Amino acid sequence: MTTPEPSAAAGTGPGGPDPARFTFRPVDPAADATLLHRWVLHPKASFWLMGDATREDVERAYTEIAAAPYEEAFLGLYGGEPVCLMERYDPARVELAGLYPAEPGDVGMHFLVAPAGTPVHGFSRAVLRAVMAELFADPATRRVVVEPDVRNTAVHRLNESVGFEVAGKVAKPEKDALLSICTRERFEATR
Repeated sequence: MTTPEPSAAAGTGPGGPDPARFTFRPVDPAADATLLHRWVLHPKASFWLMGDATREDVERAYTEIAAAPYEEAFLGLYGGEPVCLMERYDPARVELAGLYPAEPGDVGMHFLVAPAGTPVHGFSRAVLRAVMAELFADPATRRVVVEPDVRNTAVHRLNESVGFEVAGKVAKPEKDALLSICTRERFEATR
């Protein structure tokens, strides 16, 4: 099955994409692997660290996430069309375990915006706002924690725009990361 390239413009209005129009569903590793493989191979996804992955590698990675007790992956849809990937994890148990002072209610997050045939101004910011709203929809979530590569300046700017504050650098096996944290209150103040 071939999935069309996301247009990102579907359903945007004069004010740009509406974060409230996003929906999220769990990744189906077998059904979504071809789509996700195309996304992670795109040059804009270099910080996703899957540039050499095969389709089978992608399916295996998301099968492992689906089976993991402290991780989940979701496909984000805009107007019913797949446009982003969100991973949610417990940073006290995976990714950042032992690397920062975790607190109850911390939720770790990764997000990837799908490559678009025709980019839409503000779309990545709308994706991130939708992801944050989805995470904070759970009343148990107090803070969202991210650890992007220190070189990924574009995502640092996006993170700041929704309320993230830099907590410091952390050395991970695969990268030097800029640990950043966003409280529910800081996110709400940016809306």
